[in-house]
Amino acid sequence: MWMSFIFRILARLPLGLMQSVGAALGWLVWVLSPRYRRQIHDNLAVAGLPRSVVREAVTTAGRMVAELPWLWMRPRNEGVLGRVDWDGIDHFEAGMRAGRGVIVVSPHLGCWEMGAQALAERFGPTYGPMVAMFRPPRKSWLVPLVTQSRARPGLQTAPTSMAGIRQLVRALRAGGYTALLPDQVPPEGQGVWAPWMGRDAYTMTLLPRLAQQTGATVLMCWCERQAAGRFTMHIYPMEPALPTQPDVPLEEAARLMNQAVEAVVRAHPEQYLWGYARYKQPRHEA
Repeated sequence: MWMSFIFRILARLPLGLMQSVGAALGWLVWVLSPRYRRQIHDNLAVAGLPRSVVREAVTTAGRMVAELPWLWMRPRNEGVLGRVDWDGIDHFEAGMRAGRGVIVVSPHLGCWEMGAQALAERFGPTYGPMVAMFRPPRKSWLVPLVTQSRARPGLQTAPTSMAGIRQLVRALRAGGYTALLPDQVPPEGQGVWAPWMGRDAYTMTLLPRLAQQTGATVLMCWCERQAAGRFTMHIYPMEPALPTQPDVPLEEAARLMNQAVEAVVRAHPEQYLWGYARYKQPRHEA
C-alpha cells in the first residue's frame, strides 16, 4: 500500500521533472551496482558498440523508471495523446483497414509503456481495445501498481497461457490489434535459440506463430523519448518482413524477427535497455 501511495504522489509531478530526476537516478544505480555496470558493458561488447553509448543508455534507463509513476498512476481522465507526435501512423491505419489485424512489435527501446497507451487511447474508440498479454509481477508490492496501469481505457489484458494466446488469435482474426515485446526472454518451451547481436539468445516464437496463424500485418513500433516529457511514435513495416507462410520454420522466422529488431536498435542504441539480461537462460514453468 505504501508504494501505491508514493507512486500516486509522484504521479502528480510534471513528467519532464520526473525524467530529469530519473537521469540522476540512473547514474546512482550505475555507481552502486557492479552487476548492472557489468551487464551493460557485456551487452555492448557483444553487440560491438562503443562504450560511449553507456552515457545515454544509463540516463535513458533512469528516465524510463522515473516515468512509471506518471504512466501508471496518473488520473484516469488525463490522457497521453497531447504528449505524442506520430511518424508512420498511416501504416497502422492501412493494416487495420486490411481487416486481418495488426501485430505491433515493440522492443525494449524508448518508452514502450507510453507507446502502448498512446495506441490504445488513439485507436480504441475506432477499433476497440488493444489486447495484450499480461503476466502479474513476481514481487507482490508491484502487483497493484502494474495491474492498475493495465486497466486503462482502450487496453484489454490476456493471461500468459494457452487461453490468452487463443484470445489474441480471436482478436486478430476479428481485425483487432495487439503489441508484443519481441526481445523479451520467454519461458522454456516457448522459444527457440536464434542470433541476436552476434550471439544466440532464447527468442520468442509467439510472434511468428500469431503471424502465421492469422496473416496479420506486422509492424515495427518504438516510442522515442524526446525532451520535456514529449515522445514520438515511429511505426513502419518490419524489415526484413516476418514470414506468414505456415511452412516457414519457427527458427527461421525468429532469426528474421531478431534481425529486424537488431536493425532498429543499432540505429538508436542510446534509447535501448542495455541492462536487460537478453542472453539469460529461459525460466522453467509448469
